[in-house]
Amino acid sequence: METRVAIMAVIVENPDSVEALNALLHEYGEFIIGRMGIPYKAKDINIISIAIDAPQDIISALSGKIGKLDNVSVKIVYSNK
Repeated sequence: METRVAIMAVIVENPDSVEALNALLHEYGEFIIGRMGIPYKAKDINIISIAIDAPQDIISALSGKIGKLDNVSVKIVYSNK
């Protein structure tokens, strides 16, 4: 199955959503290359970048589930390779 490499940019504005987000990332862990989280205390948000290598439908499914979390935003940037 063909895969794509992408970066997901996630902004978490509700600390109560972090546990659900971590559960989703664990569920899709086999596709995640790496992730970096930055707590930005000045604005009381968390900024997370997730590098992923997965089929297009998996990336879309994960992004959709993340976007449904309360006060969580997600955007995806894809590699051309």
